[in-house]
Amino acid sequence: MSFFAYKALDETGKESRGALEAADAAAVYGMLSDRGLYVVSITESSRLAAGIRRGFRARRIKRSDIIELANNLSVMLAAGVPLLTALGDIISTLENAFFQHIITEIKLAIEGGASFSDAVALHRDVFPDIFVRLVRIGEETGRLDRSLKDIADHLQKMEELSQSIKRAMIYPAFAIVTTMGALIFWLAYVLPKILKVFIEMKVQLPFVTRVLIVVSNVMQDFWFLFLLLPVLLFAAVKLLKQYPATCYWVDAAKLRVPVVKLVVINKLLALFSEQLRILITAGITIDRALGIIADVIGNDVFRRALVSVKEDVSFGSPIADSLRKHPVFPPLVLRMVDIGESTGNLDGQFTFLSQYYIRKLDDVSDRIGKLVEPIVITIIGLLFAIIVIGLMFPIYELVSKMGK
Repeated sequence: MSFFAYKALDETGKESRGALEAADAAAVYGMLSDRGLYVVSITESSRLAAGIRRGFRARRIKRSDIIELANNLSVMLAAGVPLLTALGDIISTLENAFFQHIITEIKLAIEGGASFSDAVALHRDVFPDIFVRLVRIGEETGRLDRSLKDIADHLQKMEELSQSIKRAMIYPAFAIVTTMGALIFWLAYVLPKILKVFIEMKVQLPFVTRVLIVVSNVMQDFWFLFLLLPVLLFAAVKLLKQYPATCYWVDAAKLRVPVVKLVVINKLLALFSEQLRILITAGITIDRALGIIADVIGNDVFRRALVSVKEDVSFGSPIADSLRKHPVFPPLVLRMVDIGESTGNLDGQFTFLSQYYIRKLDDVSDRIGKLVEPIVITIIGLLFAIIVIGLMFPIYELVSKMGK
């Protein structure tokens, strides 16, 4: 199978571009013709190029688009509309051309004999793993409409969670960028002009001023490295995440770094509670649900803990006792799970925990701004105090020399 990039026109003359995986160009031509498209060009594309192109286009699909799709499909299926008819109706209303293309491919795959879950699984760059798994569960239980409604509700909560995290990080990011910008400007532009005067007048420079000169020279010669530093750090973290040993180290560090851990821990506990709630409600056994969550949780420390808990539960151990072995789960989770097991109301307890940690993340996002502000002000004050001290001593020396 190869990837082919195509350009085609619909019956109204609107241009459509995309990529398809097929045996040859003739197969691509047939698939496009079946959609009622007039083929303009078909060119073979490398798998890497196609993947990069799809990756960029997939980023244009918002979570809200997927929520709307799941919700609309749920309503239509509950009303008795066949799946293929529902997909066809939805395709005609989509404004996002790439998303329209993806749903059309899913519809064609179903018409070719694939299940809905298998058709969606072909587009994991667009649909999150939990979407695929819950659709498969809906097909197994015969309640696809219910599963799609659960997906819509779950993704809506994840969207709220994502917005809380963004709110939590906006002020620290702005404060750090502003501080670094001001510092670089002072060290690379303002200080050299002032220090040049001191050097020309042969003023005896104290240690602090000599350090400032060295830092200023480094900043002038290698200023671009300071601008690239955030990008390099981000790339390094991404690279370290590719290897199991370093991935665990990076994820463990996130759970220890002050301020960052407040966001990460509450986010992971909210994800754990919400996903376990939705899977239990869908009728999935606890051990299978824990395995699914371990695959999608996104933190290796939590993943290892969940895999261990899954194994214990599979051998008959109570969930609360299994969770208690791992310090990543706080006492509140242990108490609520213990009560849920004894009363047979685990889904209710996880509903409470999910709502609790989402609210807590909202509170954390508000607190971080108040917490970071005095820290940033203190750091800025110390840095500029050092600069002022480094300038005042030579000025005092210069005034003294002139007075003599």
